[in-house]
Amino acid sequence: MVRRPRRKAEETRQDILSMAEMLFRERGFVAVSIADISGALHMSPANVFKHFHSKIALADAIAGRHLDNATERFVADPNLPPKEQLLRFVLRLLEGHLQDIQKSPYIFEMVLSTIEAKLEAGNRYRARIEEKLGEIIREGIAEGSYHCSDPGNAAHTVADLLTCVLHPVLIVRDDKETLVRRAENIVCFVDAALQNSAC
Repeated sequence: MVRRPRRKAEETRQDILSMAEMLFRERGFVAVSIADISGALHMSPANVFKHFHSKIALADAIAGRHLDNATERFVADPNLPPKEQLLRFVLRLLEGHLQDIQKSPYIFEMVLSTIEAKLEAGNRYRARIEEKLGEIIREGIAEGSYHCSDPGNAAHTVADLLTCVLHPVLIVRDDKETLVRRAENIVCFVDAALQNSAC
């Protein structure tokens, strides 16, 4: 009898992620167990646990894969004034999040179900947002529009302010027009603060 060649660990890991994501889409995050995922892949639950120690770890990896591919949200607009750069960046993020919720409602369920876990994917995404905000603020300082002694801290504070238009739990309650208007108001407030104070 010819033995099948052993698969690479990364191939198996990606298969598990893809199957888990498909089942979460079909049945919902809460309804799917590790046994369901392993059964659909014709492997033992122990094999899934070898790659992902829990369903929360699986959710984190799926979210990470999704968010790491969302590079179009971080495209630069270097020829625009800082306020316009901020606004375009925030509106791209908001639009992306609204599309995520519409196309993949299971993502919202995953966020709700794992909110206490403070997933690494969410932390990395937040860090990317702060990094981009910091870049825009530094450009504003360099051109003399903004007056800020600690751009990193300012970026952290701006990210906190933007939570109400970026966090899935908060944006799902409002219509797009309301969220866009709120984002515009926050950017106006931030732009005025950065122009008029040494933060």
